[in-house]
Amino acid sequence: MFTLKQYADGQWSASIEDDSNLLLKIRANSYEELFKIASIKEAWDYRQRSNAMRKSRLELYCLIGQRSDRRFNENQSFDLRIISSFINQMNFDEVAVFHPHSSVVLALIHRSESIDHFSYVKQTFDLCNKPLLISPDAGAYKETHRISEKLGADLIPANKVRVDNEPKIVIQGDVNGKNCLIVDDIADGGRTFMHLAKALKNDGAQKVSLYVSHAQFNYGFDDLAENIDLVFC
Repeated sequence: MFTLKQYADGQWSASIEDDSNLLLKIRANSYEELFKIASIKEAWDYRQRSNAMRKSRLELYCLIGQRSDRRFNENQSFDLRIISSFINQMNFDEVAVFHPHSSVVLALIHRSESIDHFSYVKQTFDLCNKPLLISPDAGAYKETHRISEKLGADLIPANKVRVDNEPKIVIQGDVNGKNCLIVDDIADGGRTFMHLAKALKNDGAQKVSLYVSHAQFNYGFDDLAENIDLVFC
């Protein structure tokens, strides 16, 4: 349907090859990928300028900036708003975001909807022989509880608290002798999961596995892989 060309200076240029509806499926985990999308959509809009019946749909599978879903301090930019405004300017008829980090994503992006990640969690759950689900923190609990009910699986929450002014991970249930699957949306550096896996094993967990929807591992993979038996992305 389209071709992309990159020039020596890094510029991207798109060409549309037919008059069909536009469906773009892309990770969108970098600003460069957002500009690729914009190039394709601009070329498609120009070709379809006399045909209002054609529809455009954008599916984003690892949207950059999802964790920056608010202004963290007075001097910091609201990055997700900037990214969402850029996407909105492309004026897609439909936008779908795979397992958005928060409701703010869908609130900021026009005509957007969520792509549920349940089928991928189920694949991991079955692959791991129906383990005990672990919610890694309070922010993930609501979604992990929804998943556990659909799977008919047991769920134990974990949380980070301060004991004697030192951070400590508390496992709020019995994991002794059990296979555990941590379920979350984003793995950035992965250190939180590494410490959680150690805490689970210290409490007697037989095996610890990890499911994340958006696997980035920006600070490396080796340390995490040493402490978690399986990473499925």
